[in-house]
Amino acid sequence: MKNPIIVALDVTSAADARHLIRRLGDSVNFYKVGMELYASAGTGFVEQLIAEGRQVFLDLKFYDIPETVKRATTQVAQKGVQLLTVHGSKAVMRAAVEGRGSSALKILGVTVLTSFDESDLTDMGYPCKVEDLVALRVANAKAAGIDGVVCSPLEAARVRQTLGPEAVIVTPGVRSAGSGKGDQKRVATPREAIESGASYLVIGRQITRAEDPQAEAQRILREISAE
Repeated sequence: MKNPIIVALDVTSAADARHLIRRLGDSVNFYKVGMELYASAGTGFVEQLIAEGRQVFLDLKFYDIPETVKRATTQVAQKGVQLLTVHGSKAVMRAAVEGRGSSALKILGVTVLTSFDESDLTDMGYPCKVEDLVALRVANAKAAGIDGVVCSPLEAARVRQTLGPEAVIVTPGVRSAGSGKGDQKRVATPREAIESGASYLVIGRQITRAEDPQAEAQRILREISAE
């Protein structure tokens, strides 16, 4: 089984990220760089990770006019990043596909954040169930020709059924039984997420705040593969 864990480098500096990566050793090789770390350490840090043989999930959730998204995606594609997130708007996803050209960059549409529930959708003007908005954005992702989506593990099975076996499905909101939910509302265990069809699991605090992050990552892998 490939290692499905993407560790979220939700830290404030490149130095903090480096310290965490050293502690993880060879237990994980795929890392999420989100807005906070990207704002702090920039493209240079991403390029260093890639030069060292790390895989990078750049979670910036691009959302702008199509031409801007297209041009920004072109820049990301030149860096060797593996995964990039964009908003689940059909126009934005199509622009990102055009921008990545023939590169190996995979584009993921964000469906509904795992920290949102139906009350949050109502506040944003979406008077519908979470699963209905996810379904709409997944259909748009398929029409736009992107590589996959980010969704909660609770929707992964339905998304897999819609997008097929080759799609990349990345699920945040993954916690082992007994771990705190933090700011997440729609969660499942690592084993449940994989069995539901997730390709990759984004895991942050359960690993990064563990006394021994490497041991915790290895324990989660055993949890997933246990018979």
